[in-house]
Amino acid sequence: MSPVSRRNFLILTGAAAAAAGCGRATASAGGGAETKTLRYQGSVGAVTPPELADDLGYLGDLKLDWVGNTISGPQDIQSAATGQTDFGGAFNGAVVKLVAAGAPVRAVIGYYGVDKYAYSGYYVLSDSAVHSARDLIGKKIGMNTLGAHSEALLDIYLQRKGLSAAEIGKVEPLVVPPVNTEQSLRQKQIEVGVLGGILRDTALARGGIRPLFTDYQLLGAFTAGTYVFTDTFLQRNPTTVQTFVTGVAKAIEWSRKTPRDEVVDRFTQIVKKRKRDESADALKYWRSYGVTNTGGRITEKDFSLWTDWLTSHGDIKKGQVKVSDLHTNQYNEYGS
Repeated sequence: MSPVSRRNFLILTGAAAAAAGCGRATASAGGGAETKTLRYQGSVGAVTPPELADDLGYLGDLKLDWVGNTISGPQDIQSAATGQTDFGGAFNGAVVKLVAAGAPVRAVIGYYGVDKYAYSGYYVLSDSAVHSARDLIGKKIGMNTLGAHSEALLDIYLQRKGLSAAEIGKVEPLVVPPVNTEQSLRQKQIEVGVLGGILRDTALARGGIRPLFTDYQLLGAFTAGTYVFTDTFLQRNPTTVQTFVTGVAKAIEWSRKTPRDEVVDRFTQIVKKRKRDESADALKYWRSYGVTNTGGRITEKDFSLWTDWLTSHGDIKKGQVKVSDLHTNQYNEYGS
C-alpha cells in the first residue's frame, strides 16, 4: 500500500461509501451475541492506544486481531468503511471527507494529537532562503500523504499568512515517504520536509536544519485524529464498542499519568512480544500520544476546524456534513 493522493483518496472514499454495508455479518444487539474480536491495522515499531489497552487488560474479554500495518490514515479508515477491518483511525479531516463521500462511519474516540511533545515541524535547511510563507511559492514540500494532516496544516499556515488561493496553488506539496524526507531535504530535492517523532529528533540532532513552523506553534494543542466504526457495526455491537472505547480511554490516561520511562518500557515489551519482525528503537523517543481531551473525548471543535478547511479548499460543499453527526462520546464511560 502506498500513501493516498487527493484524487485517489476521493476515488477510494466513493468505493468505501458503496461498500460500507458489506462488512462481516455480526449479530444485532437484540438478536444474538456481539463480536468479541476486533480486526485492525497497526503501525510498524509503534504501540497504538488499543494495543496498549489490550496489554494493560483494559479490553476485558475483547481480542484484537492484527491483519497488517497501515502507513496512511485515509487508507486505514477506508478499510474500516469497506469491512476489511472493524475500526480504523485517521486525521479528522480525512474522516470528514469519508463521511462527505457517503460512507456511514462515526468517530468514537480521539487517539492522536498535537502537544508540546507530539508535533510535526515543517523544516528547511539552515541556509535556506525560505523564511516566510510567501517564500514557499513555487517550492516543493515533502510530506507523508496528501489530503490529510500535513497538507491541511500547510494550507492553514499559508492562509493565515495572507496568501491568496492562487498563490497557495503555486505551493507544491509532494508525497515523500517519511523515512526519506530528511535525505530528500538535505539533497535539495525538496525545499521543505515535514518531520515528526523520531525522524524529527534525529534530524535535528544531526543539525543543519531549522523549523519554518510547527503544527503546535500554529494551532496549539489539539486532538487531531479519531478511531471510527461503521454505523452498522455500532448498532450491532454496542457493548463491544463501549468496552473498546472505554478501555482505550483508560490506556490514554495511563500513558499520560505514568512516568515516561515506564511507558516506554511497556511499549518495548509489547513490541517484542508480538514478534512482527520490527525494531523497537523508535520507542525511546516517544513522549506523548498528544490527545488533548481527557479519555480521548471528542469535541465539535475537533472536527469543525477541518470542515471549515475542506470547505474553503473546495473538497466539500458548505453544509454538506453536520459536525454533530460525525462523532459520538456515548460509548466512552471513562470517568463516569
